Amino acid sequence: MSKSIFYHAGCPVCVSAEHDIVNLIGNDNVEIVNIGEIRGRINEAEKAGVESVPALLTPNGNVLHINFGASMADVKG
Repeated sequence: MSKSIFYHAGCPVCVSAEHDIVNLIGNDNVEIVNIGEIRGRINEAEKAGVESVPALLTPNGNVLHINFGASMADVKG
């Protein structure tokens, strides 16, 4: 993986964090994944270690949980 992946669920906390992440590391360095809309990527996020969103998966495989918007259980509904 060459860029980070920012997972979020579209809530106001997540969208605010998305803007901050893009401003900090640049749009070309991060893939934005709204798992509230692209539900097929929930399993991928969980396998990577994402326990809540918003979260940033680094190219090294580290998961950085940012603030707290929703647990993965809440996202899955």
